[in-house]
Amino acid sequence: MTPLAPHEKIFVDSEFAEDENHGELGCEECHGGDPSEPDWKKAHVGVVKDPSYPDPSETCGLCHEEMVQNYQSSLHVSLSGFQAIIGARVSSDPAVAAQVDQAREGHCTACHSSCGQCHVSRPEAVEGGLLESHLFQRRPPMHTVCTACHGSRIEKEYLGKNKGIPPDVHKSKYFKCTKCHTAAEMHGDGKTYANRYEVEAAPRCVNCHADIYTDVAANKEQHQQHKDRVSCQVCHSMPYKNCFSCHFGKDKEGYRYFKTKDSTMEFKIGRNPLRSDNRPEAFVTLRHVPVDPNSFQFYVENGLENFDELPTWKLATPHNIQRKTPQNESCNNCHGNAELFLRKKDVQPETVKANRTVIVEEDQIPEIVTE
Repeated sequence: MTPLAPHEKIFVDSEFAEDENHGELGCEECHGGDPSEPDWKKAHVGVVKDPSYPDPSETCGLCHEEMVQNYQSSLHVSLSGFQAIIGARVSSDPAVAAQVDQAREGHCTACHSSCGQCHVSRPEAVEGGLLESHLFQRRPPMHTVCTACHGSRIEKEYLGKNKGIPPDVHKSKYFKCTKCHTAAEMHGDGKTYANRYEVEAAPRCVNCHADIYTDVAANKEQHQQHKDRVSCQVCHSMPYKNCFSCHFGKDKEGYRYFKTKDSTMEFKIGRNPLRSDNRPEAFVTLRHVPVDPNSFQFYVENGLENFDELPTWKLATPHNIQRKTPQNESCNNCHGNAELFLRKKDVQPETVKANRTVIVEEDQIPEIVTE
């Protein structure tokens, strides 16, 4: 995302003083500082750039107590998914694990969000800057907040920026992110989740398509046949980006960086790694994530000693849904089509063991349908 010009980042419109909800507040009531001090340098002592991070209880929470009471459990704030996933792979040596965790804190927590970084400014991860001259946005703008962070995969999928792949059908109906991803999901519910698919308020296709498995649904036979056997995305997603081999480190000046290998556009069906009562499907779409056995090698040797505890091909719900796709044009575009399935040959040799629970064996590929 293109950074804002300096004046755009900090300009506060006089209309803010007329805002019925926040305009009566003095700057210092949220940001601190001393407005009575004539010396501007002294007046700015103690000013807090984002008073909603890491704890908004004494700012936003004074009026929005219900919204912020679960703030710390929001995945956008806690980033507990990173901690859970890296923690499952990390070395059993406490000293090594501590070094990995320190590196994780330095690299993986930079993309957190906060009340202010959704409703007032762009996220710090994309260099910040006020959204609209400090006027509060009840619903965060999709293009300057949501896809500012979720740009490389979700934005390109949803808006049709991947060459040859059209925008998500929901985009053509002018759905914004908040149509599916509600405040209840974003603000947290007080529970700690290991990943976004565990979140109870997370969107599900059946939230809108409630009759999809009933006798009144279009293509009812196909939907009823595949219920709990394949995820909706298996039939309705298009190829999506997969990333490989991320390594973290610091340059000569001490600035943190990460680098990955080239990404690929693929579509792979595999066994469900998060199969549960809520996600009973046997087959789902899988996306490769860029973790690597040596991701933290810059900081410590063999940091991910238990790398094989989790697959590198993870459950995916791509944002490129189409009603008609190459794989659902006919039964045998999927049945018997081994190229659609994640097989051992599709997996890097050093990650075969890690992906043992999601790889599809030849005898597990659905057989060709005959008349």
